[in-house]
Order: sequence, then C-alpha cells, then structure tokens
Amino acid sequence: MKLSFTTLGCPEWPLDKIITSAAQYGFDAIDFRGLTGEMNIYKLPEFSEQVEQTLQKITAAGLRVSCFSSSVHLFSQENLEKNKQEITEFSKLCKLFGTRYIRVFGGKIGDTNRETAIQQVVLHVSEMAKIAKSYGVKLLIETHDDWISCVDMKKVLEQVDTEAVGVLWDVHHPYRMVGEQPEDSWNALGQWIEYTHVKDSRAGASGGEDFQYCLTGEGDIPLKEIYKLLIREGYKGYFTLEWEKKWHPELENPEIAFPQYVQYMRKLAAEVNV
Repeated sequence: MKLSFTTLGCPEWPLDKIITSAAQYGFDAIDFRGLTGEMNIYKLPEFSEQVEQTLQKITAAGLRVSCFSSSVHLFSQENLEKNKQEITEFSKLCKLFGTRYIRVFGGKIGDTNRETAIQQVVLHVSEMAKIAKSYGVKLLIETHDDWISCVDMKKVLEQVDTEAVGVLWDVHHPYRMVGEQPEDSWNALGQWIEYTHVKDSRAGASGGEDFQYCLTGEGDIPLKEIYKLLIREGYKGYFTLEWEKKWHPELENPEIAFPQYVQYMRKLAAEVNV
C-alpha cells in the first residue's frame, strides 16, 4: 500500500515541516495542492530557483511526489490559454520530480447541455494532454464538481488519448453526492483509474451534499469495501488522503488527521491481506 496526502490538509505548513512530518507519520509521498497560500506552487522559490534543493530534501526523506494537483477546470473556454500554461509549468515539475500525474477538474458546466459540455471537455483536455504527454506526464480528471457521475466521466474517457488522460477516483464524492455504488464506479471507469483520493464523512438528514467530514473510518463511506475492491482489481496506485483543511478550517488539525489516516489504512491493509 502506497500512502500520500494532499497539502490541502496542512495549508499553513512550510515545506520543511511538510517533508519531515510526512516521513515521521509514515507516508510514502506528498501530493502538492498549494503551499503556504499559493496554489500554483511553480510560482514559489521552492519550486523555481530553489527546486533542486526541494527535490533533494524530498528524496533524502525517502519520499516521492505522487501528483501535482492543479487548479485547471477543463470546461472553461475563457481560461483555456491560462490552463494550458499551467499544465506546461506543472509538466516541467513532473519531469524533474519523476512524477507521473497532474490532477485536473472537469469544472462546472452551468446551464450548458451535457453533451455539449462533454465535447468541450474532450476538446480542451486533448489539447492539454498533448502538452503533458510531451513531458511523459498523464492528466487525471477527478470525479468532482459536475463530473462526479461515472456515466458522464466515461463519455469523456471514451473520446480521448488514454495514454495521456486517466481518472482520479475521489472515492467519497460519487458515493456521497450521487449515491453511486463503488462497484458501479469501478465497472464504468476502472480501466482508466490510476489514482485515488480518500476521505470519510457522515451523512446529514437530507443526504447528498448534506454531510460532515470526519476522521478516516469514523464516517459511513464504505472505505473497507472500496479498498478490498481496488486490491481485488489489481490497483497499484496511491491511496491519497484529501483532508480539506484549507476549505474547511473547522476540521481537525493535520497533526491529528494525518497520523490517524496512516494508522487506519495500515491496519485496514493488514486485516484485508490476512
């Protein structure tokens, strides 16, 4: 089992604390989604003029960078050129760090017809994938916002170069938001799933988006069943904690949530593999 976490969970931590804590808690990798307030981390000294030092620190700690998580929303026409530049910058970092993936979002589609939106996302992700592929990098579209349903995501993946585009399965959103069973998510998208985001929550009275995030294993997302499904199907990727502390500051601090996740997942793996 390979464990990672996104830096959404520690939005105030400087780079050195992220690296030392990741190693101390027993993670295998870091997924960079912002650093000390800057989401496009390639703008920071640590990932520009000091990037070689950063690579050395991460490597010396026995860690890898599992993914660079971008802010790119594929549906957006007005931000297309900006998004292509963002993919270029993250692709350069991927090549340097030996990182295979850049996370992207499908984005909100508003009142646009679904089939029209699918074609626009296909067009845009194909343009960006050409850039990423030239660096040996793969774009992963997350099951997020208006692209949670496996049916909608599948229609995109069927029309793109899947050597350069895959799926990031946020195992929380399809189950919680649209009631999609994990088996159905996998049956539709499994051939393209190369990375996962893990988080847990408790359902509210009205269901859907009425829920409360909680520590891993303390909610009602069927994490054990999802893990067993992934292992049975031969999944070899990272299990990445997405602790959304940046967006939900009321959540437990990373000093609690991060080691608790590692302990839960290692115990789960031991139980399942007995």
